Amino acid sequence: MGRKSTKENKNIYQTSREACGLTRDRAAEQMNFVSSDRIEKIESEKSLPHPDEILAMADCYKAPSLCNYYCSHVCPIGQEYVPEVKFKSLSQITLEMLASLNAMEKEKNRLIEITVDGEITEDEIDDFNRIQKQLAEISMAVDSLQLWVQQAIANGAFPDS
Repeated sequence: MGRKSTKENKNIYQTSREACGLTRDRAAEQMNFVSSDRIEKIESEKSLPHPDEILAMADCYKAPSLCNYYCSHVCPIGQEYVPEVKFKSLSQITLEMLASLNAMEKEKNRLIEITVDGEITEDEIDDFNRIQKQLAEISMAVDSLQLWVQQAIANGAFPDS
């Protein structure tokens, strides 16, 4: 039986494992190829996790948000291109998505005007940047919804599809 950690500054990997009620030894048994020593090194930040280990932890700990965390905080490519998705309630996600879609509806015709000729002129740049920001907000809302669904599946709320 493992000892309970008294460490105060636990990283996301340790808090996710503990939230699932697993010791390092039990988690290692469930993941098969990740040893308890390796888990300890990742949790104590003596070593960075590998992508395959993150996938195994996310599945074992029922914490799909670990994948987004890894990509947006650890992976050099992801740090550049993957935004961090915060877990939100379904109602909050829905309202944010609807607000973004409503704002985009107003800009749809302007986007067509800007892009119809295949060029963005100097007088169109400000409008295009504003529209691009609204599209990014829609994308983030979609990512939040996907994370919410992945977490619901991990929790057994509905079957994987």
